[in-house]
Amino acid sequence: MAEPNFADRDGFIWQNGELKPWRDATVHVLTHTLHYGLGVFEGVRAYDTPKGPCIFRLVDHTDRLFNSAHILGITIPYSRNEVNEAQRDTLRANELTEGYLRPMVYLGSEAMGLRAKGLTVNLTIATWPWPDYMNPEAREKGIAVKTSSYTRHHVNITMCKAKANGNYINSILALHEALDSGCDEALLLDNEGYVAEGSGENIFIVRNGVLHTPELTSCLDGITRNTVLHLADELGMDIRERRITRDEVYICDEAFFTGTAAEVLPIRELDRRMIGDGKRGPVTERIQSAYFDQVRGRRNAFPEWLSPV
Repeated sequence: MAEPNFADRDGFIWQNGELKPWRDATVHVLTHTLHYGLGVFEGVRAYDTPKGPCIFRLVDHTDRLFNSAHILGITIPYSRNEVNEAQRDTLRANELTEGYLRPMVYLGSEAMGLRAKGLTVNLTIATWPWPDYMNPEAREKGIAVKTSSYTRHHVNITMCKAKANGNYINSILALHEALDSGCDEALLLDNEGYVAEGSGENIFIVRNGVLHTPELTSCLDGITRNTVLHLADELGMDIRERRITRDEVYICDEAFFTGTAAEVLPIRELDRRMIGDGKRGPVTERIQSAYFDQVRGRRNAFPEWLSPV
């Protein structure tokens, strides 16, 4: 039996201060954000741990949500603590021990046009099971990636540090181009031709035992990226944040994507060029193992990253 679609399923969605039956959590077709993309969102995961369900880096995700809104000139009408508790409430109401959470801030339908004023600021939080972003086998075998013909946003074209709804048109175009070519994911370059990120992930490469990742210019300050940097440092790895060229990725020993949805995902090839042995490498496996131990509460380090539900 097919899974119900996202508009027609059982459960509850937190919307503007109350939990509503899933099918009743709707917006008007003239909602400003639907037309112009001015809104912000987060992707958050909860994991089952020995201490029960915990939301991973809840505080950091909520802080980024508020920072994104501030960058776009939006004032969220709730406190950070209220948003944190609302995410816990949503997970509990849907009786999930693990799940993906999607808080989103959007503007209302009180007026239309680019100069619209007096719009309400709305907040919704949905959650659902999402065990794997891709085929579970990809965690070991890795994925095929294509360099996109679409350029990652320039820092003076849009606000790259905001996780804004409208920014992801670029990512969708890049991903669809990659999928149409038979690949699993896209790699976007910045406006100067340097490696930026995937359609929704940060990227790392390994060469001669050293871990490299693009510096935070046009790419999003990923929370999973930050997690991996902490884990790699704890594991004693040499880390360098710098500009990376596409051909460096071709000849690196290992490469992987990171993101809340993707988690730690090996890259086996870029532009039909095999990377390393064409599967998950030992450094990637080590980081991946540490990451899953961390989010599932099997490590003692960074206990503040797990917020009990």
